Amino acid sequence: MNAKNPNHPPLTFYTANTPNGLKVSLYLHEAGLEHRQVNVDLSAGEQKQPAFLSLNPNGKIPVIVDHERDLTVFESGAILTYLATKTGVLQPTTQAKAIAVNQWLHFQIGGIGPMLGQLWWFLHGSKTRNAEAIERYRKESLRLIGVVDMKLARSAYLATDEYSIADIAAFAWLRTYYELDLDLTPFPDVRQWLTDIEARPAVQKAIAANRGASETTEAQEA
Repeated sequence: MNAKNPNHPPLTFYTANTPNGLKVSLYLHEAGLEHRQVNVDLSAGEQKQPAFLSLNPNGKIPVIVDHERDLTVFESGAILTYLATKTGVLQPTTQAKAIAVNQWLHFQIGGIGPMLGQLWWFLHGSKTRNAEAIERYRKESLRLIGVVDMKLARSAYLATDEYSIADIAAFAWLRTYYELDLDLTPFPDVRQWLTDIEARPAVQKAIAANRGASETTEAQEA
């Protein structure tokens, strides 16, 4: 995992088959950025080896290395913000829009991701069934989806009237509703938004690339 190999494409992307890994893949494909994808074998503990910890001391995916700037970035939200700022692709055109995108990005990072991630863990990762925890995280996940639905009732996209990294971040998690036994029937605008985004050619490419990465759990990604 050499962060300074001049023979690499401009970007190296360390990932696994997770919502947070998908976030970055979605942006890379939307922006058409040349990159090398490195699938980290989380089940083998590659993310805890010294080579990977030199890139992210927290030992989680995703990570990107920008060889043009000799810069390493970890945390999915930070990566999305960095790439959008660097390339200008999906970058808000006004300060007001930038603030809106940032707040909805943080809404995903601080709310949607942790709650759906915990629900996934108690449904699929835990060795014992904790009905109270499942009910708690299911209720909170549905509440957050309801917030998104209310916003999408007023606009085609989450933060502004344009597709943004806030949509990318939320989409990567909310598309997992079927794995989490979450009923989206009460949320027609979320359902339409998911359908519209999934139809984008770049999204289809990113989903396919993400499926080629190894499986993981919420606790091993950021």
